[in-house]
Amino acid sequence: MDAAPPAPLLLTGDCLAVMAGLPAASVDVVVTSPPYNLDLRYGAYQDRREEAEYLDWMVRVAEGVRRLMRPDASFFLNISGSSSRPWLPFELIVRLRPLFVLQNHITWIKSIATGADSVGHYKPVGGSRFLNHAHEHIFHLTLDGAVKLDRLAIGVPFKDKSNIARRGHARDLRCRGNTWFIPYGTVRSKAQKFHHPGTFPVDLPRWCIRLHGKPGAVVLDPFMGTGTTLVAAREEGCAGIGIEMDPVYVAIARERVA
Repeated sequence: MDAAPPAPLLLTGDCLAVMAGLPAASVDVVVTSPPYNLDLRYGAYQDRREEAEYLDWMVRVAEGVRRLMRPDASFFLNISGSSSRPWLPFELIVRLRPLFVLQNHITWIKSIATGADSVGHYKPVGGSRFLNHAHEHIFHLTLDGAVKLDRLAIGVPFKDKSNIARRGHARDLRCRGNTWFIPYGTVRSKAQKFHHPGTFPVDLPRWCIRLHGKPGAVVLDPFMGTGTTLVAAREEGCAGIGIEMDPVYVAIARERVA
């Protein structure tokens, strides 16, 4: 029987200060979703900075993450702009170019319409200027751009089964590609989202961890929130480290991973 993963390490404090106290080159996978600077109502964090200040801060966070990454580590950064402020994710990723290689750019699809049918959930946009915002970015950053992945760990079956033998595949699975449809579960109250304005589905960090493909990986989330990445790490048999400045969210995360 495989040994159970070690209990997650939950650390309360500012991620810049906390990461500075962790050993260098000690993390295999980073999955995180920082505040988007969209004036969301967090408990202990004010999500409204001048854009230049926000970008400078996020570069310092990324420098802290880089120091903790092993040479073959993966950093999955989930971020989004808004309809009226669409440039922010792209401004940030350009600022991070001196620190990382952008190995993959994944589009997280939260709602999609095919024909007359639609699946998934989105936050409606009022007015007549903008389309409803139904996707976000996942930037897969590495130190050298050469990290080997387990693409079939989140693979999908072939539609045309003749492609299995014709293209030399060992089993009925192909790479999912860089568009991931991961819908939110239906909720009817803020309590079902743990009173946190920026949660993501647990499958998002699970797929990132599986894609990186290292058994027993050390997984870090420097913006832990209510602990979704740590829940995913534990479900995948990995060691989780979470950092969060709001003790209320830390308490919720501790309950979720207990």
